[in-house]
Amino acid sequence: MLNQIKVENLLFVDIETVSGNAAFEEMSPKLQELWEKKSDYFRKEEESPSDVYGRAGIYAEFGKIVCISTGLVTKKNGEKKFVAKSYYGDDEKQLLEEFALMLDRFCSKPNRNLCAHNGKEFDFPYIARRMLIKGVVLPSVLDIAGKKPWEVQFLDTMELWKFGDYKHYTSLALLCEIFGIPTPKDDIDGSMVGKVYWQDNDLERIAVYCEKDILATAQVFLRYQGEDLIPETNFERVLL
Repeated sequence: MLNQIKVENLLFVDIETVSGNAAFEEMSPKLQELWEKKSDYFRKEEESPSDVYGRAGIYAEFGKIVCISTGLVTKKNGEKKFVAKSYYGDDEKQLLEEFALMLDRFCSKPNRNLCAHNGKEFDFPYIARRMLIKGVVLPSVLDIAGKKPWEVQFLDTMELWKFGDYKHYTSLALLCEIFGIPTPKDDIDGSMVGKVYWQDNDLERIAVYCEKDILATAQVFLRYQGEDLIPETNFERVLL
């Protein structure tokens, strides 16, 4: 079935998220109270809600998106290339609006799908939730309420690797290692994004890291199809 999918019809997506505020104490009193309840599920007895606030970024209700990277595989004369564009900045609503416009254009053509690693569990619902919170109209591709499973235009490289095993989790880094794909974690990893954003204020570094993730996801998908990898020299960034 995977070989019937044209990789050129896939938009590879990855997001980077951080806590909604630089520190727990900067939240409203009500949100502090709600975070305390939320963090009860994973906090150790000796830890305070403030101690674990760095994890707030993984929850759409307490975090925000600072970067969405997108990428396309193109083919010309039998040679594959990868083109990446990122939407990033401090103004989350603006980057979400720009991303939504692009999504509507991309998905206006038939047989288009979004692809991410663990996208069905994290990236796609997180984006949709943040759009609703920020008052951004959901693009049709993300508005999946009431759709039949085969109408949902999501592909997930982690889900594809499960082969029906619902217990199985495999990181993108591990798949890159076993398939001989250059690791995207050669500078920072997801646990460092909050520091790079709130302390270093280095959004460009976050965008570059995020783009490495979408390239790696595309390479994994090509391996699933039995295809050759895209040479690193065939990677192109479209700057904002």
